[in-house]
Amino acid sequence: MANNEDNKMAKGFLMGFLAGSLIGAVIALLYAPKPGKELRSDIKQKAANLKKDAEEYLKYAKDKAVQIIQEGKKQSEEILTDAKKKAEEILGDAEKIITQVKEKTIEEGKKVKEAVQAGIDAYKQERSS
Repeated sequence: MANNEDNKMAKGFLMGFLAGSLIGAVIALLYAPKPGKELRSDIKQKAANLKKDAEEYLKYAKDKAVQIIQEGKKQSEEILTDAKKKAEEILGDAEKIITQVKEKTIEEGKKVKEAVQAGIDAYKQERSS
């Protein structure tokens, strides 16, 4: 988020700087005592320089955007990989717990069955005596 705001501020600063430079250059050239042909040539040269500066900034901005996008992709891939690992760990732990609960349930079920059978046997023995 901070990078986005920094980029907006940098873009705004550059655009203001370029516009101010262009206006300042035109005003300076208009007030300079030069013949019309020389003045037009100077204005044309200044405009070409500003265009070149703007193209360089645009290339820089594109390169920076590509870099930021690549970093974002890398970070999201790392987060996704970490999330998958955590999910696998959690599923593994859950499977262990389920297995333990099953085993405990079977064990307790056997104990209950044995206790019921012992109760039945004791009842039968008591009745027959």
